[in-house]
Amino acid sequence: MSPQLQPFVPFDLERWQSTWEHRVRFNLSESGVHALTVAELLALAGEGPATIQDLPLGYGQSDGSVELRRAIAALYPGAEAEHVTVTIGSAEANFVVCWALFGAGRRAVIVAPTYMQMWGLAENAGTAVAPLWLRAERGWEPDPDDISRTIATGTDVVIVTDPNNPTGHVLSPEARAFIVARARAVGAWLVVDEVFQGAERAGRATPTWWGATDRTIVVGGLSKAYGLPGLRIGWIVSPPDVKRALLERHDYTVIGPGPLTDRLALLAIQQRTPLHARTRTILNANYPVLADWLTDLDDGLAWREPECGAICFVRYDHPVPSLDVVERARAERDVLLVPGDYFGMPGHLRFGYGGRTDDLHRALHVLTPALRESWRV
Repeated sequence: MSPQLQPFVPFDLERWQSTWEHRVRFNLSESGVHALTVAELLALAGEGPATIQDLPLGYGQSDGSVELRRAIAALYPGAEAEHVTVTIGSAEANFVVCWALFGAGRRAVIVAPTYMQMWGLAENAGTAVAPLWLRAERGWEPDPDDISRTIATGTDVVIVTDPNNPTGHVLSPEARAFIVARARAVGAWLVVDEVFQGAERAGRATPTWWGATDRTIVVGGLSKAYGLPGLRIGWIVSPPDVKRALLERHDYTVIGPGPLTDRLALLAIQQRTPLHARTRTILNANYPVLADWLTDLDDGLAWREPECGAICFVRYDHPVPSLDVVERARAERDVLLVPGDYFGMPGHLRFGYGGRTDDLHRALHVLTPALRESWRV
């Protein structure tokens, strides 16, 4: 008889997307804009194929090249290259941070709803999770009393995703200040996933949390605002002594980024202004298409206009599980959505609207009857 595998909490959202995103006609599950090609990135940077074709494909610097780390550090006031660890996407960044901070007997406060990676990592590490819920009735802001009560003595880690996934909300300065004050008061680490920073529809960049406390760690990456998820480049900005602990874990995962993606990532950081402008153009062209369609679809829907990212989180007033709704849309109409259940929010759907505008029109057209039929059941 084979030995039993260890019990494990799966990452339902990623398993759902990974299973189906390349097998459907219309993918509305993505949270970023449609990607650039290598040729488009090189042209934007004024570079030709020679920039990359002569790169030796050996091992790259494990924490990222000095040039790339300096470019990333320049995005964070007071940071230098030794604060930066380059990772394989922000997913690996989150993983190694959680590996360093989580463990049996520890307590994490996680602002929710959220991308559930770090929540699942906490559960798998034996760390107790206390959600700090954003309130729809408050415009996806937390209640100050909830902040005081939840970030209590004994909290080891406070985790925030800002801008938020799945709501697209950017926390107010008041909420940020209150969370920072409570984390500092209880001596907790403050970990902030800022991967959507730069994808603000109005163009006003969300201020970084870096430097909020001397125990603050921030995570970023190229997948959302830059439109380059296929480069698989993310990063961690942390105090240097923390970086050493992160690198010890990084050595057990992917060792380091490749020289090809490292070089292309440097070009992307250098061209962040036009890349972010491209993202805003796509979002501002597509969001009205989605909003008009939602308005016409059903008067039982409610949502708040997203401030950031290619995501819109919609509540529906029908007694049908969101898992059933999205499965029917996939099976019958070849459209992929994300169920609210995967964010701990039944009765919600997350729509991704960052694809090409004509594809969005077609996807919503074929999705209309699937949703209406689901809600009549």
